[in-house]
Amino acid sequence: MISHKTARILVAEFAGTMILLATVIGSGIMAERLAGGNVAIALLGNTIPTGAILYVLITVFGPVSGAHFNPAVTIAFLLRREIAFTRAAHFMFVQVAGAICGAMLAHFMFEVPLLQLSQNVRTGPAQWGSEFVATFGLLTVIFGGLRWRPDAVPALVGMYITAAYWFTASTSFANPAVTIARSFTDSFSGILPADVSAFIVAQLAAAVAGAYVLGWLFSPEET
Repeated sequence: MISHKTARILVAEFAGTMILLATVIGSGIMAERLAGGNVAIALLGNTIPTGAILYVLITVFGPVSGAHFNPAVTIAFLLRREIAFTRAAHFMFVQVAGAICGAMLAHFMFEVPLLQLSQNVRTGPAQWGSEFVATFGLLTVIFGGLRWRPDAVPALVGMYITAAYWFTASTSFANPAVTIARSFTDSFSGILPADVSAFIVAQLAAAVAGAYVLGWLFSPEET
């Protein structure tokens, strides 16, 4: 039997991830419709809402669940022994479920088929390397922010993702749940299902590296 506290935590992770994906995919659909074929404008229209909603979601849900919304973040916390294995497994399940529901919610709001498969090819060493960089950078922002300025984490994450959309070749998915959900939208923000696994491998590799490297870098111990 799940306790009331645990239920609140899992609902926060589910709802936060769902709203994040509804924003990522919904803003991508809106941006593509309004950009008149200008991909740079469409990307900008996708970027700003994503960074903004991350600030909002982390501020609102952070005190409830920690606002991971990302299996890579949860795995990094697990490797740092800052979350129990069972809770981490529950987090990752609701994050993926919430992300897929968020994709469907965006489709519903824009009156397109709820279930789709993306045709947007995103593959190659530059894309995979970008996902490692994007995910490692996100973890740097999170763990560095928690070490030095916990109150600033929502803004730091929002600003980092806004920037990373533009300085990474992959446009910074940096999140396995996001990657899976974006394979179910044949829109501006989608990713071909066949390309998902390599993105997730790069993201998880960054989570493992980040857990140990950043644990050392931001250690509270004096040396």
